[in-house]
Formats: sequence, C-alpha cells, structure tokens
Amino acid sequence: MLMKPPNNQATVATIFQPVQIGSLTLRNPVIKAATSEGRSPEGKVTQALIDFHRGFIEGGIAMTTLAYCAISKAGFAAPGEILMLKENIVGLKKFTEAMHKAGGKASAQLGHAGPVATKKITGVRPIAPSRFFNLTSLQTCRAITLEEMEEIKEQFADAAAVAVEAGFDAIELHFGHLYLVSSFFSPWINKRTDQYGGSIENRTRFAKEILLAVKARVGDQLAIIVKLSMDDGIKGSIWLDESTETARILDETGAVDAFELTMGSSVSNQMYLFRGATDIDGMAATQKGIMKLGVKWFGRRILGEYPYQNLYMLESARQFQQVVQKAKLILLGGINTFEHISTAVEEGFPVVAIGRALLREPDMIQKIKENPNKAGLCIHCNKCMFSVYTTTNCVFTKDYAVTSHVAIV
Repeated sequence: MLMKPPNNQATVATIFQPVQIGSLTLRNPVIKAATSEGRSPEGKVTQALIDFHRGFIEGGIAMTTLAYCAISKAGFAAPGEILMLKENIVGLKKFTEAMHKAGGKASAQLGHAGPVATKKITGVRPIAPSRFFNLTSLQTCRAITLEEMEEIKEQFADAAAVAVEAGFDAIELHFGHLYLVSSFFSPWINKRTDQYGGSIENRTRFAKEILLAVKARVGDQLAIIVKLSMDDGIKGSIWLDESTETARILDETGAVDAFELTMGSSVSNQMYLFRGATDIDGMAATQKGIMKLGVKWFGRRILGEYPYQNLYMLESARQFQQVVQKAKLILLGGINTFEHISTAVEEGFPVVAIGRALLREPDMIQKIKENPNKAGLCIHCNKCMFSVYTTTNCVFTKDYAVTSHVAIV
C-alpha cells in the first residue's frame, strides 16, 4: 500500500492552509495540473479557455495551470494550444484577470514539443537531441543544432517575460514526458557526443541553461515551477537513479521554486503516466486510414496497460525528498479524496496537482471541503485523453466551457 494510515488530527482547516512557493502565496495546497485544452485557435486565448479555467478556481483550487503554452510555432504538441508570444498579450491578460477576479492564481506551462511534435501540426520537421524515429507519430526527428538550442533558450526566456507582462503568478517549465527538454535527459533518445550528451551532468545541461536564462530574465517576479519526469517507463530511458540527480543539479541553482514530479512519456508507453483503462477505440478515432488500423492492431503495445492506483506517484516522489533541498515538491497522480491530499501534505509535499479528477468535477475541491468523506467521481476511463485533439473535456461533462472559441485579440 502506498497510503499510510490517515492522521486523525488532519482536518480541512489544518490541511487547507496557505502555501508559499517562491514569491507566490497559494490560498490552499491544491492546483489544477496542466491538461491540454484545445480551446486556442491560432494560439490565442478564447472565452471558452477562460471559462474552462475559471471553473476550477471557482470550484475551490488555489491555482490553475494554462496547459502547454508553446514557446514557438515549431514547438506545438497538439492542435488548439496557446502560443506564448507578445502578440497574444491582450488575451493572456484577460485570462489572468479572470482567474484573479475569481479568487485564484494563474500559472503558464511553457514548453517545446521536440520529438512529440508532428509536421502536420507545426509545418516543420520535428527535432530531438539526436536523429530519432517516433514510433507513435511515425516521423523521423532530425538532430537539433547548437544554434537552434541557443534560439530555444532565448524563446523560453521571452515566453517567461510574456507571462510576467500578462500577469501570471507562476510559470511551469515543461521538462517532462520526453518533450524537447526532457528528451535530452534520456539516453534512449540523446546520443550526442558533445557537451549535451553522455553523462547525466551533460544531459541536464540544456535544461539548466534554459532555467538560468529564464531566471535571469524574470527574477522573482513570478514563481518558477519545473515539471520533471521521475521515470518514463521506457527501457534505457529515464529512471529514478538519474532523474534524482537531474533534480539535484537544477535545485542547486536556486532558480527552482518547486518541482512538480511526474512520470511517463508522450512518445511511447503513454499509459505509464495516466494509469487506468487504455482506450484504444478513442485513440483510433483520432486517426485516419492506415494509421487508424495501426492503432487498432498495435495500440496496446505502444500505449501500454497499467492498472490505476491511488497516489500512484507517491512512492517514486519520496525518493526526491532527500535530494531536493531548496525547492518545494508538488505531488501528482491518483489524488481523488481529502485523505489523499492530507496524506501528501503530511508526508512533506505541501502542494498537490490534480488533472483528470477536476475535468470530471471542476468543483471537486469545494465539495471535499464541505464533506471530507466525499470521493471524486473520476473513474479513470481515460476517454478524456484523446479529446485533446478537439476540445478537452470529460465525457460526462461534454458541455463544460464550450462558449465562444473566437480568439481574443
């Protein structure tokens, strides 16, 4: 069992206390984890996007995460994502103003898809640390150049500056799921022989340089959260022995206010992150022709199958508690009740991040505060996974936040 016996002294009043992350004060320990929204045509904010996130704030969480804000058009991972450029500042400001008016905070997740990207979405060939064939997308990524790496570091810093100007309270640097930055951590993908390949220190170098570039640009104007993969479930890729070392290296810079610990990959074995039902029919419905048949025939082998378990990331996350000395740790994965939240807080994870359970019940936290014995309604069917190719919603709440998709400019 991952869960320890509940502390009888834990109450809503003792657990739902303000939490400090860098310069940011959260009203309670619960944040909305990033889940692709599909509500941003041409990379811009819409009223539907604002309504989507405002519902979580009104439902009791402390901060919502605007998922996957691409630092460039080449960095998109899926349709309908935000493009974090100054040209979109008007809509981004309206977004943060709405979250603040509702009583909460707003975080922007910044990333570059790297080997997860597809030419169909970005218009360009995807990049990776080394030449790499993505079996899920059936695309061959080319090796990124040193000049492009310098440009991407600057784009991360520029995106962070846009977040400051737009009024965000935090940014989340996406260093997980084998997107571009975390693909450098992986010996499976990173075959470089220069200063960015080989040892774990070298494979962490690009992430460290991005982090320091961001910190130099924005200072303490907002909290800096790093989403870090602990383990991606792929043989020869990322595991705890090296991810804890990556965390130590990044933590020692003093530039990280919190690590949101995650696992899994968007390149292969995707169910290692999500756990629960593997919806092959749902994935097949997003494809056409031979790709659709391929999913039906080989989908389970590519996606993997892993049973759901409450607090399923806790055991791995504990390994980071002795390594990370400066930043706070945010627990993700299988959090669905007050007991789960209180267990995390009492074990030394002052903040928890919740994704699917909030898609099912945007007001789950308010309900838990009113009745600590209540359990969330999410059944981990994972049918929400493939709605990211259209508009992300739980299948039981299809009418949630489907107002205007007209861009706010």
